[in-house]
Amino acid sequence: MAEKVLLIDDEVEFLETLSERMKLRGMDVSTAETAGNAVTALDSNEYDAIVLDLQMPDMNGIDMLKVIKKSHPEMQVILLTGQATLEAGIQAMKLGAMDFMEKPADIESLTEKIRKAQAKKMVIVEKKTADKVHDILQTRGW
Repeated sequence: MAEKVLLIDDEVEFLETLSERMKLRGMDVSTAETAGNAVTALDSNEYDAIVLDLQMPDMNGIDMLKVIKKSHPEMQVILLTGQATLEAGIQAMKLGAMDFMEKPADIESLTEKIRKAQAKKMVIVEKKTADKVHDILQTRGW
C-alpha cells in the first residue's frame, strides 16, 4: 500500500521537486504551501505521515506541529529545516514529532522514515480500534 504523505512547505519549487521524487518512489503525495491549506487538507484527508517545514511565513513548524497533534494525535510528523537548532529539535520531539531532519534531506533516509511513520501509525490505529471494540464489549454486556 502506497504511503500517503502531506508535504507542508512555503517554498513551491522545493515542494514540487520533493513531491516528484517521492511519487517516483510510489508514494501518494499531497502538498500545502501554507498552514491554512495544510489544516484544510488534514481535515478532509487521511495521511500516514506529514513532512513539515520548520520555517513558514504564516505559522512556524513548531506551532503547526501543536495544531496537528491537537486535532490528529496519531499523526506522524517529520520536521524539515534549513536552519536546525538543537533547541528546536528537542522542542519538536517533546511535542510529539517523529523525527527532525535538516535540508537538504537525503531522499532515501526521508523515504525510510516515511515508511516507518506509516507502520507506526498503523499500529496506533489498530490499538485504538481494539480498545474501542473492548469498550463496546464491556459496556453493552454481550
